[in-house]
Amino acid sequence: MLVRTTDTVPHNLADEILRLKNELNAVILAHYYQESEIQDLADFVGDSLELSRRAAATDADVIVFGGVHFMAETAKILNPHKLVLLPDLDAGCSLAEGCPAPAFRQFRESHPGHVAITYINCTAEVKALSDIICTSSNAEKLIRQIPADTPILFSPDKNLGAWLQKKTGRDMLLWNGSCIVHETFSERKIIALQLEHPGAEIIAHPECEASLLSRAAFIGSTSALLHYVQSSPAQEFIVATEAGILHQMEKHCPGKRYYPAPPDANCACNECPHMKRNTMEKLYLCMKNRTPEITMGEDLRLRALKPIQRMLEMS
Repeated sequence: MLVRTTDTVPHNLADEILRLKNELNAVILAHYYQESEIQDLADFVGDSLELSRRAAATDADVIVFGGVHFMAETAKILNPHKLVLLPDLDAGCSLAEGCPAPAFRQFRESHPGHVAITYINCTAEVKALSDIICTSSNAEKLIRQIPADTPILFSPDKNLGAWLQKKTGRDMLLWNGSCIVHETFSERKIIALQLEHPGAEIIAHPECEASLLSRAAFIGSTSALLHYVQSSPAQEFIVATEAGILHQMEKHCPGKRYYPAPPDANCACNECPHMKRNTMEKLYLCMKNRTPEITMGEDLRLRALKPIQRMLEMS
């Protein structure tokens, strides 16, 4: 079979990616859920809020996003004149896919007078229909700034929304969506794992279901979980979020032990299949060929920009 020269991949991928980064004057942003090799090559590794701030502040000519589609879209919304590359355009998100813009528009129109606070895990079209974008890091802070007599629509993650209701005491109307990774964790298997490691603390992302969160010693965003294991005196942790974060935990606190929360099925369901679509090979090829590129119309970009700017201002 004839292989096109544009698609040949060198053996020394890491060196070639770094060479291309310098050649393009690029910045590589990676989410905590990316493969460890991509995290190690990135200029910045973080959660959605941290990466949004990095994207807004970068002076690079090219943004290469090791993440999923909505994250790269957010970078493009904040940087209309920069080339934004995503290694695999099919790296999606179950939360974004479960909240299509036409249905969200109808949801909003059915509840006039409500403020729409929308989790960043959504499409640019849904962002454009929202009042404020939030992340799991800043959602509580943003909700507490909304007047108590103003009703709130929270979308698209019902588990995160329910946790925020409990934290803030706000009675919000929730979109019925969930993350395919966080909803698969098995409470039964986590209890069994804790019996094997009685000194281990359970720490969890608020996208997990309420029954699991009730067993957690700490609940927080991926960044908050990382900071917690560094400050906790515990030496072992059962981590109920996507397993990619364990790489950073092991780098920051190598003397501690980390156990990924097991899914209900006998599968690698505690890994996000969308995040894992990005590979070192695809990262190299997207930088070499300057594609796939994130593009969008200026009208959509400007409408989606407003609720993101509100988030950054209120954070």
